[in-house]
Amino acid sequence: MPDIHPTAIIHPSAEIAEGVKIGPYSQIGPNIKIGCDSVIESHVVIHSHTILGEKCRIFPFASIGAIPQDLKFKGEESWVKIGNECIIREFVTIHRGTASGAGITEIGKGSFLMAYAHIAHDCKIGNHVIVANVATLAGHVEIEDYAIIGGITAIHQFLKIGAYAILGGMSATVKDIPPYVIASGNRAKLYGLNLVGLRRHNFSQDVISALKKAYGILIRSKKTLRVALEEIKNEPIFRLPEVAHFVEFIENSKRGIPRRWKRSD
Repeated sequence: MPDIHPTAIIHPSAEIAEGVKIGPYSQIGPNIKIGCDSVIESHVVIHSHTILGEKCRIFPFASIGAIPQDLKFKGEESWVKIGNECIIREFVTIHRGTASGAGITEIGKGSFLMAYAHIAHDCKIGNHVIVANVATLAGHVEIEDYAIIGGITAIHQFLKIGAYAILGGMSATVKDIPPYVIASGNRAKLYGLNLVGLRRHNFSQDVISALKKAYGILIRSKKTLRVALEEIKNEPIFRLPEVAHFVEFIENSKRGIPRRWKRSD
């Protein structure tokens, strides 16, 4: 049976699975499902229309499932969906989707949202993503798996951050950040591949070398974007899925990528 503190307020329609713990003064609203063995600590508010996975942990004063900060929102049904084994720290805010987007704000499994992070309406966060303290995601942002967003960072609406990329602290970006790279600054520039992250995730040396070559052709050459991408496609390295994803991400970018780059110290 769930372990619910007597001061918690639970809406009758909320579905609370076995093993869930809900702390003092937390509020669980209507149209909410909470998966097995999740822990909701004290003073958490889950407003409505939220699906929370199994073995998640929500820390005090987090606010999840509130209506979006979007003047076009007219009260339509929309949702927040959070995967299994996510950690959501103090004062994090996650807003529901809108009719102008996908109607859902989604957080993948194993993701870690640190204190005061904000996830706006219609964002799609992949699996095992880390969003550090006070990072702010505007509406419709998409972050692929295993990306890291540094603290006090702002991401413009409709942007996309690629898999295994790291966006440094106190950054602001108005362009898409390709997968596997390091980006930082206001406005964010590229600083090479995220070599430490790739090695920690056991990417082979062959894959890392191939990504280095693709990055060099694309970013450091003076070729136009189209010519550089075609050159990568004609290289044997394009057969590797990681290189193909790097190219496909850039080809599909609607806001462009920061091709200007800086050497890291």
